[in-house]
Amino acid sequence: MKILFITAWYPTKQNPVSGIFIQEHAKAVAVFGDEIIIIHSERGKTHTKGPYEFSDTLENGIRTIRISYFHSPFRLINYLIYLWSILKVSQKLIRGGFRPEVIHAHIYSAGVPAVIIGRLYGIPVVISEHWSGFPLRELTLMEKTMARFAMNHAQWILPVSHNLQKGIEAYGIRGRFKVIPNVVDTALFYPRKNDQKDIDKKRILFVGLLNPIKGMPYLFKALAQLRKKQYDWQLDIVGDGPARMEYEHLVADMGLADKVIFHGFRSKKEVAGFMRKADLFVLPSLFETFSIVTAEALATGIPVLATSCGGPEEFITNDVGLIVPPGDTEALSNGLDYMLNHLRNYASGQISLYATERFGFERIGKQLHTIYSACAIEHGGGNENASRAETNYLEHEQVPILIDQ
Repeated sequence: MKILFITAWYPTKQNPVSGIFIQEHAKAVAVFGDEIIIIHSERGKTHTKGPYEFSDTLENGIRTIRISYFHSPFRLINYLIYLWSILKVSQKLIRGGFRPEVIHAHIYSAGVPAVIIGRLYGIPVVISEHWSGFPLRELTLMEKTMARFAMNHAQWILPVSHNLQKGIEAYGIRGRFKVIPNVVDTALFYPRKNDQKDIDKKRILFVGLLNPIKGMPYLFKALAQLRKKQYDWQLDIVGDGPARMEYEHLVADMGLADKVIFHGFRSKKEVAGFMRKADLFVLPSLFETFSIVTAEALATGIPVLATSCGGPEEFITNDVGLIVPPGDTEALSNGLDYMLNHLRNYASGQISLYATERFGFERIGKQLHTIYSACAIEHGGGNENASRAETNYLEHEQVPILIDQ
């Protein structure tokens, strides 16, 4: 099938991790065999040769069109140019022979031009949503209007977690929902060999943006308590952010400077290396729509201690980790103490298989392809029985359970 991705977020040279989970979704679609073109439009320079400029290249084997549109000081004008640029590039693709059978938008704001193009050319639209603004109730009136317009006209709405779905529905949006989680590159995130283990100390790992929503002060307080019970551990922090300097000072003030190491921003390949050296992954967040790094940690075969912050509790079972309340220092400390003392109870191979069966390229690619097929059949007025069968599969299909819950 021919699929057109229109996405509001996508990795760039300036920010290589922005929307990287959307790039992984695209790879999953391509791996499953669908032909895909990606359009990503972002605000560019204040001066361009026209309203917008674009490049058309192959990235990771996928044709990727990047639009840079004129930046004016007026938000409404910016958004109109954004819509216009995507419309014109999409028209160029269709007239050039690439007529998508489905348009897959990522983020509600990209869903607006996707729906307009879909209505102009009779193409069904699905929208994947990743933004935490829905469950956190952060949408402005304009954003709420845009989200309702896009999602109420989409054939399917695909949030990455049930918690995010509830947040979307809280805005009065109704439609057909199917939770499609983020993707883990299991060729990159896989279990370590025995000789990669640090036998001198137990290594705890955190990966993420260093900002208040990640709950790091609670983790530091929990570690200060943990230090009274056991000492043979080290926390590696991979990531950067606006609160890094504050956290470095906090760690020093709490007497943890010898136990906590800040490694800064690292590439995905380097993150995978850190995970293979870790014994335990910790996520002290106050809120997450999904937490791709948690899924990546599981794929690497390490158990996870996470908070019930929105997304992780939907896939972390007692066999692969432990869930504690967010913002609870004592529960976090007790959880760390328990898991470090019971690491032998967690089977690395089973944990990795558990994650692969849920988040691997083939798994997510199949789910998305089934969505696309159902849309194309329904929209084209094809085999009604086939369409009903596809829809029934989507609504009732369950993820295989490899580990007892």
